[in-house]
Amino acid sequence: MARPQGSAYHAGMNTSTPHPEGQIDCTVHGAVLQISINRPAKRNGFTPKMFRELGEAYTRLEDEAGLRVGVLCAAGAHFTAGLDLPTIAPLMQRGEKSVPLGLVDPLNLGMEGYRRRCKPMVVAVQGITYTLGIELMLAADIVVAADDCRFSQLEVKRGIMATGGATLRMAERAGSGNALLHLLTGDEFGSAEALRLNFVQRVVPAGEQLAEALRIAQAIAAQAPLAVEATRLNVLKAVEYGPVVAMNEFMSVQKGLANSQDAAEGVLSFVEKRAARFTGR
Repeated sequence: MARPQGSAYHAGMNTSTPHPEGQIDCTVHGAVLQISINRPAKRNGFTPKMFRELGEAYTRLEDEAGLRVGVLCAAGAHFTAGLDLPTIAPLMQRGEKSVPLGLVDPLNLGMEGYRRRCKPMVVAVQGITYTLGIELMLAADIVVAADDCRFSQLEVKRGIMATGGATLRMAERAGSGNALLHLLTGDEFGSAEALRLNFVQRVVPAGEQLAEALRIAQAIAAQAPLAVEATRLNVLKAVEYGPVVAMNEFMSVQKGLANSQDAAEGVLSFVEKRAARFTGR
């Protein structure tokens, strides 16, 4: 049964205050699913429970037809300090996954046993955004950063390596030299540097990041869903496999889109000079 518009729910057990091990909360805004990291007392440090619930929330976005765009955000002054190492280290030592197999992988790495996300994800970050926080935002599509952000990919300071996509995506966005500057020193940098390196797309005054992310998400949700997903996947294919591979899909994808009900509605709305009413069919 579909949940009411504007309703809020917790991906795990319902509680009035955040669970000691943290939780992931979801709120529906029309066609937008707001996914909130909720463990502010511990700077939103991720536990296995939170990883599982985040995977469940991303899977909900993918599977519910009425949802078109996700917005990832966090409660409190900080996005996330990264991993809660005392709870995560045993999993790492055993070589176990934090997100159960079969779910959509929030890091979107295409690893065996996980689904990949097709629908767009916008992220709003603020305050401390360390390690996993950077990797989650780089795995998304559009990032809005508060001007008080403090970024750091500091795994080398803990004797481990970033394995959530930072080594891949920081270099892809900013070049290997810029990526290695931050990956090998584990230094802290701000929103202006993140914008320069193409890690974030917009910087706003602290406190305005979620509203701006929701505004962008609603603008995306108003477009034709099939065309939005096809466009996003074609960009991703160009990044991962190269422009020639992505270009070879142009004709077949466009043929399918052009024969959709949404394409017909797009033409009709143009002729009738009104906003289009897309259904995703």
